[in-house]
Amino acid sequence: MKLVTWNVNGLRACEKKGFADFFAIMDADFFCIQETKMQEEQRSLLQFQAEGYHTFWNSAEKKGYSGTAIFAKQKPLAATKEMTTGGVSNEGRVLTLEYDSFFLVNAYVPNVRRDLERIPLRMEWEDALRAHLLALDAKKPVLYCGDLNVAHQPIDLKHPKPNEGNAGYTLEERGKFTELLNAGFVDAFRAQYPDRTDAYTWWSYMGRAREKNVGWRIDYWVISERLRSAVNDCIIHADVMGSDHCPLELQIRL
Repeated sequence: MKLVTWNVNGLRACEKKGFADFFAIMDADFFCIQETKMQEEQRSLLQFQAEGYHTFWNSAEKKGYSGTAIFAKQKPLAATKEMTTGGVSNEGRVLTLEYDSFFLVNAYVPNVRRDLERIPLRMEWEDALRAHLLALDAKKPVLYCGDLNVAHQPIDLKHPKPNEGNAGYTLEERGKFTELLNAGFVDAFRAQYPDRTDAYTWWSYMGRAREKNVGWRIDYWVISERLRSAVNDCIIHADVMGSDHCPLELQIRL
């Protein structure tokens, strides 16, 4: 099974930069996107229509902001928005699909912002998200993906020292990710490539950061521990443009 996650930083903008071509080439079983920046009813504005896929949207109340979507070849047993309890309920940040043998959760985790004003909200959100994943995991294995807005370890960003305490690399954010992994989940990419350096999924638009590969790994596939041995590969498609993030592919036997 092939699954892809990508923060497209605006689907309408990404469509103009080759999104449909990459989508077709991947021919994924599931394609999860974050930061759609559009309402579901605006789908008619897209030339891309994802033929052959069931499409699920969770749009923010605020237009042009946040939002998640999943394109799935197989119809799920159920599709739900947001989490079972807590979290930001009006920003379109979580989608959960249920299948016979697993749950798929797509999330766009809130950024704490440059001045860190959203850290309290982020901590609440992370606790609610972990509770949501654990409730699902008690029933069947979980595949959780998205822009998680955290570089977990120094290996996950080009310049860890100067960025200590900055948004995306605070002790609070990193600690919550550690809590999630300790609760019975696995960072699929790092499990496959524990020592791989210079492996990033996001680059600033400033200072030719992508050209220089001065990036951060903040997009993930996180899976239930009992699925660890089922992973064939987890691939960062750093050469795919169209957004300040790049796609992340999970190949897994389910």
